[in-house]
Amino acid sequence: MIPITIQIIWLFILAMPIACVAWTVTHEEVFREPRDYCTRRSKTGSSIAERKFFYLFTCEYCFSHYVTIVVLIATEYKLLMQNWTGYLIGGFSLVWIANFYMGLFGLLRQDIKKEKTQISEIEKSISSKENLH
Repeated sequence: MIPITIQIIWLFILAMPIACVAWTVTHEEVFREPRDYCTRRSKTGSSIAERKFFYLFTCEYCFSHYVTIVVLIATEYKLLMQNWTGYLIGGFSLVWIANFYMGLFGLLRQDIKKEKTQISEIEKSISSKENLH
């Protein structure tokens, strides 16, 4: 059995690519068209199953579950136990840590946007004062 400290280190390491992939697919410009399609289908689908299926591709939290399943299969990562419950515990733990990372990233992006807006306002104010002189 792998020591618990190594399992926890792997938990934090494996959650990083899960967070990156889930955030990129659900937020970044490169996937805008497929995300817009899924958003439209999640709102206009004829059945609740269809609407929920497409919604899962627009929400970073939901999508992180799919990415986690792929990571679990690819790495055979288990947490605390070596049977199927280790996969279950590992899966939910990975999702939780990945969503923590995505939350931090979201806060950082908000701060960066706020700073860019403040810089832009300062530059406008400086240029308007220069134009007056």
